[in-house]
Amino acid sequence: MNAPVVVGFDGSPESLAATEWAVREAQRRRCPLTLLQAWPGPHRDVAGRDETFRRAQEQLASREAELSEMTPGVAVTASPVSGDPVEALEEAGRTAALLALGSHGLGTIRGYLTGSVSQEVLRRAACPVVLVRAQAPGAQGGESDGPVVVGLDLAHPAEDVLAFAFEAAAVRSAPLRVVHVWSPPAGTEYMSYGAIGGLEGEISSVEWNGLAKAVEVWRARHPGVSVTADLVRGKAAVELVDAAATARLLVVGRRTRHTPLRHHHLGPVAHAVVHHVHCPVAVVPYG
Repeated sequence: MNAPVVVGFDGSPESLAATEWAVREAQRRRCPLTLLQAWPGPHRDVAGRDETFRRAQEQLASREAELSEMTPGVAVTASPVSGDPVEALEEAGRTAALLALGSHGLGTIRGYLTGSVSQEVLRRAACPVVLVRAQAPGAQGGESDGPVVVGLDLAHPAEDVLAFAFEAAAVRSAPLRVVHVWSPPAGTEYMSYGAIGGLEGEISSVEWNGLAKAVEVWRARHPGVSVTADLVRGKAAVELVDAAATARLLVVGRRTRHTPLRHHHLGPVAHAVVHHVHCPVAVVPYG
């Protein structure tokens, strides 16, 4: 657990919430915290640019001091970077335990500096990325006291996603709810009711066995975590948004594609939850 938690900071209310969540996470993981402030473009030759940059540095130093005082056991470091925010965060993510970014409102993502930055970091980061809403009333560090919820897709490798979810539950001493959403194959709507019932029973049995097998391995590795596994029929995006209503953290996966052109794709389920879920959302790359 020596890799740092890295949080994007731009002085906005959303990034302030993200830094509070991040320092609590670093405390839970017993690892250092890095406040990363990326400043794109030249600092000089633009009217007022130097003064704006100076104020940004003062904000960063002030937040570093506040967080250090808030959690004395966490080593907090401020890291101002001259360069493109996406590239700076992507580079930091190569050696980070996770990246944390602030997010704004439901239905939109403002995040770190701009929405496009958040979206690109989510698609490109090599480590998990956590989006944090402005802090909810009564929630410490942006989290409630509900369970950690993880959405599991048995059609793709789930080891990295489950590893992150179990660790997140363990360091919080929180229960973990594993949700796998399934739906009948296309074309079954044209079958008779009896045939549909029999087919769905067979499919759900297979899905349940796969879910139980996937969870059991990690349950054995984290015997202190209370785990509930749920098989839900429906659409994954809809069911996971509903499941996150009482969660303190929602964990979903993002499939990585290893191609020369580096096509970055967030996926419809991850896209839906980062736009519509109130609690912090962790997007974990896998594959």
